[in-house]
Amino acid sequence: MSHAIKRILDGNAVASRIKEQLAPRIAKLAERGVTPCLATILVGDDPSSATYVRMKGNACKRLGIKSIRVDLPASTTTEELIDAIGQLNEDKAVHGILLQHPVPHHIDERAAFEAIAIEKDVDGVTTLGFAQNAFGYADYPSCTPAAIMAILAHYELPVRGRHAVVIGRSPILGKPVSAMLLNADATVTTCHSRTENLADLVRLADIVIAAVGKPNFVQGGWIKPGAVVLDAGYNPGNVGDVDYEACLAKASAITPVPAGVGPVTIATLLKHTVDAAEKFGA
Repeated sequence: MSHAIKRILDGNAVASRIKEQLAPRIAKLAERGVTPCLATILVGDDPSSATYVRMKGNACKRLGIKSIRVDLPASTTTEELIDAIGQLNEDKAVHGILLQHPVPHHIDERAAFEAIAIEKDVDGVTTLGFAQNAFGYADYPSCTPAAIMAILAHYELPVRGRHAVVIGRSPILGKPVSAMLLNADATVTTCHSRTENLADLVRLADIVIAAVGKPNFVQGGWIKPGAVVLDAGYNPGNVGDVDYEACLAKASAITPVPAGVGPVTIATLLKHTVDAAEKFGA
């Protein structure tokens, strides 16, 4: 893999392309009297979660997607949250449901995720959605993994036969992106907090996916010359999981933070909502 030319993988450009392709589809739905609708549930008042929800709502508005915001107090019980999700499942005008995570600690987050109807699981958080993704036929794979694959495809970066190292094994990021890379014929190593000799494993990678939630965690000395680095982390102060300048010096292509994976994740959520409206819109 040549590393003479460095490419900054511009997530805003990829997101814009996705949204451009959505506009005529949304217009066609409007002719049928259908407005794609995403319901977002926020439990409690975590400031960063509130910011994410607001960003998603604004993105919907700009594209002509209806956004319903359900705000629940931090004292909400698991049962009350599941009941709220059940009401949205029953609402035929709602095409996608997003439960903003993390939820307060006393709530059983997995039980809440499982309450989302599969046809409205546009964020890819249910175990059924995960299983479908692993088998390669999910309608709505988890949005950040799908965004990573969209960036690789947009920039025509080869995946087949390449060695991808994923750092992180969360059920909505590390594990599903590992499955998607495997389905795209990459050889995948999934690393985590118990992995030994992590730096040595990362040095073998043609593609590095950082998804650990630790600022500047991935060091430049870990990167094989010419590797492709995708930073799915977002930490306070607009800092990713990758030491950007140090990794840029070694990589052939890299996503910045911000303006890398993040905008494509939101665009993917909007795409899944439009997909669901086309499939299930009245």
